[in-house]
Amino acid sequence: MTFSILARDPDTGALGGAAATGNLCVGGWVLRGKPGIGVSASQGHYPSTLWGEEVLDALASGLDPVRAIKRTVNPDAGRDLRQLLALDRLGNSSVFSGTDNVPEVAECVRPGICAGGNMLAGTDVAEACVDAVLSNSDSFLWRLLSGLIAGAEAGGDARGLMSAAILIVAEDFPPIDLRVDFDQDPLKALEVLVKRIEDPGYASWAKKLPTKRKPFAN
Repeated sequence: MTFSILARDPDTGALGGAAATGNLCVGGWVLRGKPGIGVSASQGHYPSTLWGEEVLDALASGLDPVRAIKRTVNPDAGRDLRQLLALDRLGNSSVFSGTDNVPEVAECVRPGICAGGNMLAGTDVAEACVDAVLSNSDSFLWRLLSGLIAGAEAGGDARGLMSAAILIVAEDFPPIDLRVDFDQDPLKALEVLVKRIEDPGYASWAKKLPTKRKPFAN
């Protein structure tokens, strides 16, 4: 039903996620992040919104993504109907794909990035997402968007797309949480939001806001 990307920006250490689906509200359902800890994407045929937070708590406790995912999914008897991606502050990542998700199901894990999806039009969607992000030299925000676009061009969600989102968390910058919850062309609508976020006036203002590293900045 959904395809997602998680990545670490090697230039800034920011952590980001991007997701798109043929259903509603993909940002609110799928993506979670904590600056300095990690990012997650919880999706699947019957996704658990609880998993996204639980795996971040496991990362915060010191577990690597592989063990954090195991601790999250193993107690859940419905785990085979779900999919979970996790990436930590160092860029280590892992993906769990339950065996009862709707085909096609795909995963791609590389240093600093991972992608996964279910109910896809083809098994190459996840790899297309990763390749696009890694081959793009634009800002981290644009790289994540390029990954979604490449995934859609590779077939994306077999039903087409209805919603899309990007989440970026960092210790030295306020969170970026862009969501298109329902649109005939959600990636185009998301691109409009990306352009507004990167407008020089808005970007300059945002740099003066308090952050985890500088909580009293202005």
